[in-house]
This record gives sequence, structure tokens and C-alpha cells, in this order.
Amino acid sequence: MTPQLRRTLEPPPSFRVLGVPVHAVQIPEVVMQIRLWIQGGAKGRYIAVTGMHGIAESRTDCAFRLALDSADLVVPDGMPLVWLGRWHRHPLKRRVYGPELMETFCRETGATYRHFFYGGGPGIAGRLADSLRQRYGIVVAGTHCPPFRPLTGEEERDVVSRIDAASPDVLWVGLSTPKQEKWMHRNREQLSVQVMLGVGAAFDFHSGRSRQAPVWMRENGLEWLFRLLSEPQRLWRRYLISIPKAAGLVFLELVGLLPDSPHPPLIT
Repeated sequence: MTPQLRRTLEPPPSFRVLGVPVHAVQIPEVVMQIRLWIQGGAKGRYIAVTGMHGIAESRTDCAFRLALDSADLVVPDGMPLVWLGRWHRHPLKRRVYGPELMETFCRETGATYRHFFYGGGPGIAGRLADSLRQRYGIVVAGTHCPPFRPLTGEEERDVVSRIDAASPDVLWVGLSTPKQEKWMHRNREQLSVQVMLGVGAAFDFHSGRSRQAPVWMRENGLEWLFRLLSEPQRLWRRYLISIPKAAGLVFLELVGLLPDSPHPPLIT
């Protein structure tokens, strides 16, 4: 085994934001780790791609908090988490942006693995799969778009059976946060797939359904403004209430006025 592979096998460093563990990793390391997990044959590993929205949601949603605590990797999908990682002396250069992680993995691995795409609106998973297959030659094991409502127990078992029957190596889940993380946590022991990733908006961006923010906004912590202006009715509460409230708590944590506990009390 090369020194690079040995380093990747070691547990990655992490820091905590309001008690949530965030791993100080970059996209190349995450791609390598996924490949090693698949190579090792372990089942049910999952990656939570999380920004400040996820941190905010975890304060009031116990099931979501448990899903983050149980994830094999929680990666910083947002510049505020990158800045906080630097505050904790981790040399993070960029965010682990979900759509970029998906695109990088598909580009670098091509037809090596079998992919299943679960989530998105009607037809979105199929359009996403076709786009990535045309651009990078990936092998598509299957796609499925669930209805926009809670699934019954029987429906969820049917989805799990459908995914297992397709025998994918990688399962991309696009149900939005926190639904996708809770889904992965709830089904990790029922599925035989090696790795699951919750990538939310990547389904809409790479299928062509929605536009991404310009690169300069994404790289400087301004993607939230672009998304708020694009979908104000859906996102105003997230960006104008939930995230600022969590940011205030983060400030108190950094100046020592909020206990730094792995499991802080939930707030309402």
C-alpha cells in the first residue's frame, strides 16, 4: 500500500460546531476515501455534506442530529464551516461542495463503479444520470424519484429492495437536508450498497433544472444570497432566521460563552 493510501485510511481530523463533528477534509481526500471504502467491501457507510443550514437544523431535530453524529464523514459544504475549520487550525482551502464532489468523483472514476440516483423531482434523477453518463461514461445502475410526501413503511421497503436489486457501488441521495441524512441513517443497515452520499441540490444543478451561483459567489460565502434571490419563498426562513440564529450561537461558542459540548441541549 502506498503512503498516500495509508494516510487516507487514518481517521481524518475533525472539529465541532455547536457540538456537530465536521471533518477537516477536501474533495480529493473524500474521493479517495470513497474508493477505499468500496475496495474494502464495507456496507452502509454514508457521507453528510453539510453547511450552516445543517448545523442550524441539528439544534432542533434530534433525529437529524443523530444522523450527523453517526455519519462516517461530515464534510464542510459551506464557506462558514471552512472559516471555522481554519479558526480551529485546520488548513482548509476550499469547501467540499456537494455538486463539485459528485462531478469530481464521476470524472475521476468513469466507468469503474455502478451508480444509483435516488431523489429529486419527477424525472430529475433520470436526467441527472443521463447527463453524467454522457459526460463521464459512468455506469448507471438505476434511478428513482420518490413522491413529495412521507413514504409508507411498505413503500420504503420497496425502495430499498429496488436499490439492492440494482447492485450499485455508490448511492447518490437527493432528498434535501435534513430528509436525506435521516433517510441514509435509517436505511444504512438494510442496504448492501457500500457508500451513500446526501448531495441535495446537486440533482437539480447537474440535471439542468436549476442554475448554480457564479463561482466567485460560491467561493466567497455568497451562494446563500444567490439562492435566496432565486427562491425567496422557499428559502427566506432558512437564510434570514435559522442560519443567523445558529451563527449567533457559534459566535458565543467561539468566545467561550456557550459550553463546548459534544451534545449541547436542543433549543426551540
